[in-house]
Amino acid sequence: MSSQPTPRKRVTIHELRRMKETGERIAVVTAYDATAARLVDAAGADVILVGDSLGMVVQGHDSTLPVTLDQMVYHSAAVRRGLARAGGRAHLVADMNFGSYQTSADEAVKAAMRLVAEGGAESVKLEGGHEYVEVVRRILRAGIPVMGHLGLTPQSVHKMGGYVVQGKEAEQAQQILRDARALEAAGCYAVVLECIPAELARIVTAQLRIPTIGIGAGVHCDGQVLVLNDLLGLDDAFVPKFVKRFGELGKAVAGAVGGYVSEVKARTFPDDAHSFHSSTVRLVPAAVSDDDHEEPSGGVMGAPV
Repeated sequence: MSSQPTPRKRVTIHELRRMKETGERIAVVTAYDATAARLVDAAGADVILVGDSLGMVVQGHDSTLPVTLDQMVYHSAAVRRGLARAGGRAHLVADMNFGSYQTSADEAVKAAMRLVAEGGAESVKLEGGHEYVEVVRRILRAGIPVMGHLGLTPQSVHKMGGYVVQGKEAEQAQQILRDARALEAAGCYAVVLECIPAELARIVTAQLRIPTIGIGAGVHCDGQVLVLNDLLGLDDAFVPKFVKRFGELGKAVAGAVGGYVSEVKARTFPDDAHSFHSSTVRLVPAAVSDDDHEEPSGGVMGAPV
C-alpha cells in the first residue's frame, strides 16, 4: 500500500475567522525567503507575513520606507516557492510597501494584483485607518483579501515622531477603535494592532468580529506576530520591549562560521571525508618546460575549479 503523507489543510481567511470564533490563537511569523518559509511553515505557523520589515532586517535600512514594490514581489515569490516545495499550509500575506497605495485607489489595486499574480500572495496588508477605507474596498472588489494595520504604523514613522506606543491617551485610543471598526466594515479579514496598550487591544478585540493580530499589544489579541529574525535572536543591536527571543541563533551562527574560518586557516578543512577522489584521472606533471605548454593528446589539464 502507498504511504503518501496526508496533504495538510491550507489556512484560508475563513479558517482564521473560525479560529477567532473558537478561541484558537493565531500564530503569525514573518519570512523573506524560501528556506525561512519552509522552516516557519513546518514549525506550525498559521500565517506567514512577507513584511516590509525586510527593509530593516534584510536590507539594513533604518526604516521600511525605502522598500519598493518590485522588492516586495521578489521576496513574496521566494516565500511562495518555499511553501510550494514543502506542501505548506500557512496563509501567505504580503505587505503593500510605502507609496504603493497612498497615491490612489487605482495604483493600490495594481500593486495588490502584482503581489498576488507575481508574488503568490493570498492577501495583502496595508497600514492606516478610515482614510484608506475606499482603497480597501477597491482592492477587495478586485478579489484580493485585505489585512489592516493600526497603532504604530512604521510607514508613518516621521508623522508619529518615532517608533512610539500609540493609543495611550483617551482621544487617540478612541480613534484607533473607530479605525478598527471602519476597516472591519470595509471588508478587512483581520487587523494588526501594533504597539498599543494591552487594555485598548482587549477592547478592540472584543468589539470586532474579525481577528486581531497583536505585536506589542498584549495577550488579549486573537493572534500574535513577530519578525523571524527577532524571535530567533539573530541581531543583538536592538531588542524591542515586545520581542521575546525564543532562540539565540546569532551566537550559533557566529560560532559555526568561526569554526569554519579556524579550520580553513589550519588546513583541516576540507578533510578526506569532504573531498572527491579518482584513481583514473591523469594529471599534468608538477613541472613543465617552457616548450611543453600544449596539452598532450587525450590528456587532462587538471580538475575544474
